[in-house]
Amino acid sequence: MRSEVIAAMAISRGLAILRLALKTLHLHKLRSGLTILGVVFGVFSVIAMLAIGEGASQQAQQQVLQLGATNIIAVSVKPPQEVEAGSSRRGGFVLQYGLLRTDFDLLTSTIPTVQRAIPVRETTQEVRYGRRALNARVVGCTEDYRELNHLRLARGRFVATRDQHDAANVAVVAHEVATTLFPLEDPRGKAIQVGNRYYTIVGVTGHRTASAAVGGSLSGQEFNKDVYIPLRTFQVRIGDQIFHQGTGSFSAERLELNQITLQVADRAAVLPTAQVVRESLEQTHRHQRDFDVIVPLELLKQADQIRTIFNIVLGSIAAISLVVGGIGIMNIMLATVTERTREIGIRRALGARRRDITRQFLTETIVLAGTGGMVGIALGLLTPTLFSAVRYLLRAAILDEGGRRSEIGRIFAEMEPQVALWSLPLAFGIAVGIGVVFGLYPARAAAQMDPIEALRHD
Repeated sequence: MRSEVIAAMAISRGLAILRLALKTLHLHKLRSGLTILGVVFGVFSVIAMLAIGEGASQQAQQQVLQLGATNIIAVSVKPPQEVEAGSSRRGGFVLQYGLLRTDFDLLTSTIPTVQRAIPVRETTQEVRYGRRALNARVVGCTEDYRELNHLRLARGRFVATRDQHDAANVAVVAHEVATTLFPLEDPRGKAIQVGNRYYTIVGVTGHRTASAAVGGSLSGQEFNKDVYIPLRTFQVRIGDQIFHQGTGSFSAERLELNQITLQVADRAAVLPTAQVVRESLEQTHRHQRDFDVIVPLELLKQADQIRTIFNIVLGSIAAISLVVGGIGIMNIMLATVTERTREIGIRRALGARRRDITRQFLTETIVLAGTGGMVGIALGLLTPTLFSAVRYLLRAAILDEGGRRSEIGRIFAEMEPQVALWSLPLAFGIAVGIGVVFGLYPARAAAQMDPIEALRHD
């Protein structure tokens, strides 16, 4: 019973101190508002910076996940120029490098953890229909390529197994190829010219966001400018040898496969399988390092580590503004103590203890910091909306001449801040903590005043 009475008295005393603090701060509305504003912007900047960092990190992780967390990607790497003039030029002027079809057979037949393998061959050629033409990426692939790269069919079908078997002259065009060559008609059934051969269009893929480059081996891909043909058709009609003719120069390259994507069933088997793939390819490519093995799972772990570092750096930078707000609180509270010296003396003369004075001024400080923290959280939750508004206002600035986005503009346009829920209590706690730390000295200075001297203060 006694403990309940003591608790009730403590609560009553605390509420009285809080009411007095609110009344005192209300008497100086402008000064209190400006002090709170510093904390508001500090809390908002912490939440906003972490939200932008989280959004950028999730965007990077999403791009890695699109490669597949259970995938292993072997890619052909063109040797540097100084190597081209040496052993890599087999057969005179022809540069031969990269993955071979025998590599594909070796990996699929000797590694039991590999469930599915997807070979890809690609080159850039002019694609024409009547008077309309554009440079497109011609991709020789299998039917599994669509699922691997999350391609959505807008019309028709994708290349099928029977197309591979027959080396059929069929093609699937991507969104931009279709709208450029066929702005007013259905492309299906039409024949487009690729190089010196014609292919009948059997399908159209929908718009697909471009993928970013990964490291120095896997380049970014613009899927909207693709023409997909059966891999067997590519080998028969286009061939492994590509000729390049420029002003006063002529060169040729022989490349069988640009990429082999291997899929395993379990994430736990990805890293061991990747090591086996590397060792197998090293045995068949002893003369030159003309391949690389990319493991999205490893990249995902690296992206997660980078996100943690990114959040720490951005959060630390934003927390500086909270420290500045705390300095503002200390400055205002010291001025308040000087103004209220006579009030402090009267309260001490009426029996108030030093700890009561300390609590009073500390409560005022916490009210300032807490109010600023709550308003800052409210603004922080609006970060995605505010970011979208800024992006809308700057839409002209992030576009190049002709209405095309620059690389920075593309990243800025695709970025979506994600408010991290854990950042809300963190920012609020830091704000209140800084308020207490910077408010403690003014509160103790007020409590240490001599009552007699305080009463004499004019």
